[in-house]
Amino acid sequence: MADAKLIDGKAFAGGLRQKVGAGVADFVAKGGPKPGLATVLVGADPASQVYVRSKGRLAVELGMASFDHQLPEDTTQAELLELIGRLNADPSVNGILVQLPLPKHLDTAQVLIAIDPAKDVDGFHPVNVGRLGSIAPGAPLDFPVPCTPLGVSMLLQDALGSLSGLNAVIVGRSNLVGRPVAQLLLRADCTVTITHSRTRDLPGICRQADILVVAIGKTEFVKGDWIKPGAAVIDVGINRIPTPEGKSRLVGDVAFAEAQKVAGYITPVPGGVGPMTVACLMFNTFQAARHKAGLAMTAA
Repeated sequence: MADAKLIDGKAFAGGLRQKVGAGVADFVAKGGPKPGLATVLVGADPASQVYVRSKGRLAVELGMASFDHQLPEDTTQAELLELIGRLNADPSVNGILVQLPLPKHLDTAQVLIAIDPAKDVDGFHPVNVGRLGSIAPGAPLDFPVPCTPLGVSMLLQDALGSLSGLNAVIVGRSNLVGRPVAQLLLRADCTVTITHSRTRDLPGICRQADILVVAIGKTEFVKGDWIKPGAAVIDVGINRIPTPEGKSRLVGDVAFAEAQKVAGYITPVPGGVGPMTVACLMFNTFQAARHKAGLAMTAA
């Protein structure tokens, strides 16, 4: 059996960014306001600073406005909520992203609830979570959807076409990835099983999957003999491990070398799901601007 076909998330994300950029240019040329993304970073975590800056740069590259708010580590809950209130009321802001995790003295749930659901481009507001949880099969995604799960859905539909009737197994039940991926695959008429640390005979359940999405945060946890021959494997994990040279490299939650010999399709790490997250954030921001202008959202 030939090695699995690589699902190139980096290339797909590049195409999605181009579509968003072209869409923004057309939207503005027809008199629409420049879409705006506001990012909020509390504290000085170096990795978060790099991540937030990259989001702002990409927004500008795609023709959008970027509003960066960097707050000190000791920012109070009241101060953060006051800023979010101003961003909610600002007509030039279509998307609000609060970089997580927040410092421990801040109430993350209260902060996320404070964001206007229409500007919640991360898709974490309870209103948007509830809409995704109750969406009918095939219904349009006319509200913000979490970026990584949306990217997973896009990659699967691009690789496989119709997902209707396929057996999908999700390894991981987090609110950030596992559960929203399950809802998106239900919308696509898959039969969905969510597994987790208490699941009995996890390898046996994984072997039944036409689609296997792994988001458990454990280095190379899923082995090649867990995979059904020809299955599509989406590895959401990002784990850093040391190399013999004293450096480090990124690997996923799937034992890639083993899995590639069994699966039909597989995402690499890096270069698979990761690039989709920021591209889908730009997509969500543009969608929010279109929605505010009374235009139909483009297909996801």
